[in-house]
Amino acid sequence: MHNIVKSEPIARAGRLALASSLLGLLAACASTPMPAPVVDRTSTAAPAAPLEPPPPGYYRVKRGDTLYRIALENGQSYRDVAAWNNLANVNQIEVGQLLRVVPPGADAGTPQGVSTAPVAAAGVQAQPIDQARPLPPAGSTPAAATPPAPVRTPPVAASQPAADGSIRLAWPASGQVIARFDEKANKGIDIAGKRGEAVVAADDGRVIHVGPLRGYGNLVIIKHNETYLTAYGNNDKILVAEQSTVRKGQKIAEMGSTDTDRVKLHFEVRKDGKPVDPMRYLPPQ
Repeated sequence: MHNIVKSEPIARAGRLALASSLLGLLAACASTPMPAPVVDRTSTAAPAAPLEPPPPGYYRVKRGDTLYRIALENGQSYRDVAAWNNLANVNQIEVGQLLRVVPPGADAGTPQGVSTAPVAAAGVQAQPIDQARPLPPAGSTPAAATPPAPVRTPPVAASQPAADGSIRLAWPASGQVIARFDEKANKGIDIAGKRGEAVVAADDGRVIHVGPLRGYGNLVIIKHNETYLTAYGNNDKILVAEQSTVRKGQKIAEMGSTDTDRVKLHFEVRKDGKPVDPMRYLPPQ
């Protein structure tokens, strides 16, 4: 009994000390301020202002463009476009660059403040014109080619004038049309044939492009006047040189399958650079 009575004050004192400690701990927690929520006050940089639309007669380079394709889409020779814009290196153009795509004097002239120099922009890299084939420097003379002998082609029907009377085309190959013009899916027609068969000029003109172009294989482009040009793609062998003059019915290439899955000729007619249905300009087969 004596030991039990003696231990009760001690136990009570221990409980009081523990309670005091807990109260002190709670008080300390209550007095400690909670951390404030983190607020991101970093200012977001305003997006760069969009470039102004190009004035008439000019084109602003977009990512993925090539000088070849820009010239084709505007009905011009890439050499002419390079010369009009004083391009020091025709193998490189830059995103945002403003290019003249009509001859000087053909429009209202260079608008005030317009420059064809590359637009300076951080992180913009020069775009290669065509990785498959580097271009010669502007102004260089292409290698001479021996003009091939003309070959016989289907005659142009006298009763079948062109859609607007400005050109009258002959068939560029004698095979069957296997794909028709479609503004979204096919910018020309495809003509079947055998490897090595003749591809001929559909009309008189000047050769403004010879060589590979992505999506067209080995390509020949002939400019007939300031409005019309024709394009001949997927060839195996090309028989004419850039800047040479060709006559209607002259053999310009041999049919092949470059950049496609079968032997064929891809043939386009472009009016002011825009693809139009070749069947409107060809006589009945």
